[in-house]
Parts: sequence; C-alpha cells; structure tokens
Amino acid sequence: MISKLQYITQGSSPKEHLENIQNACASGAEWVQLRLKNVDEKTLLQTAKKAREITEHYQTRLIINDHYKIAKEVKADGVHLGKQDTDPIIARDFLYSWQIIGGTANTLEDCKKLISKKIDYIGLGPYQFTKTKENLSLVLGITGYKVLIKELQTEIPIIAIGGITLEDTKAILETGVFGVAVSGEITKNFNSIATFHKILKTSSSNEQIFKLGKQ
Repeated sequence: MISKLQYITQGSSPKEHLENIQNACASGAEWVQLRLKNVDEKTLLQTAKKAREITEHYQTRLIINDHYKIAKEVKADGVHLGKQDTDPIIARDFLYSWQIIGGTANTLEDCKKLISKKIDYIGLGPYQFTKTKENLSLVLGITGYKVLIKELQTEIPIIAIGGITLEDTKAILETGVFGVAVSGEITKNFNSIATFHKILKTSSSNEQIFKLGKQ
C-alpha cells in the first residue's frame, strides 16, 4: 500500500532529520522518506536505525533514499532509488519480499523504464522549482502531469514531487496523479500534514492501520 502523502526529510544534520521525523510522525505522517545526503555510511546507518525506532513507535512507514542495503539492515518498509542509483531489479533481489521499491522519473521514458522493472511507485517531477534538489530536471507543471498520466495509463501509483505546497495540491490531484511527496512545506509547518490529509481525502489513522510485516 502506497501512501498518498509522503514526507521527505530535510535538515542540516542527522539530528535535525530525526527531529523532523519525530515531528512529522507526531503530526500524523504515515510515510516518511529519510533523505540524508553527504554523510558517511556509518552515520547514515545509525540515523536510519533511530529513524526506524521513531517510525515504528507511530506505525509510520519508513523509506530509505538511495541506500537499499541499509533499508534491508534496519528493516525499513522500503527504498526510493534515484535515476543514478542501483537498478531496481538488483535491489529487488536483495531486499525482503515485503519491502517497497520506488523510483524517480522526470520523463515518459523514465516512467516506462521503471514500470518495466516492476517498481511499486514512481516519484515523478519536479512539479516546480525547488531548492531541495541539485541538478534539477525541467519542471513539469500541471500540463506535464496531465500529458504523462494520459500517456502512461498505468495502475502503478504516480507521486508528484518538487516544491509542492498546500495551494498546489488540489490542482495536481486533478491531473490524475495518485498522491504527493512533500518536503519544505511540511518541514516549515508540521501542522500542515492534517490539511494535506483533508485535501487528499485520507487520514493518518486510516493509513496507519496497515503495517507491513517484518521478517
């Protein structure tokens, strides 16, 4: 089960990422992606273990960005792979059968490639300019999502990402995307999670009934 609202962590340090995860979970987030860049693997592993402790307490799903081996070690609910990361097929062979694999896409070709590799969801963007990602691809905007969703005709959940705000969300959903991944808008105000749930017509309590079994 893929969540319609996905929080992607921000922070200037591992500690800040963990504090933001705590705040997001306490505010009703049912899906958190730990996106910790420019740290060594030991630090990332330690942070991921602490993130797993927090998210398990709230029955929130935890996704690890990029590092599928760490995702398996901490028994996270899954991994999100960027375009330059490990092939999803390799990750699938390595991970537990119940772990989710998501992938980043910017174009129709990207999406088709991920679909052929049987990923569980696609993070498609960017919707608009965002400072949280370097080497940003061309922005899609509302028109871009409409065109790609119509062209793809896929049952795989498409998650819009990239500078998304509360004000953008309704129009983005009307394009046919499944949900949204949000970073900055939630980090600056964790109370916005409840409003996102209303717009998405979901709720953290309903989402959190589902919990992947750990092996």
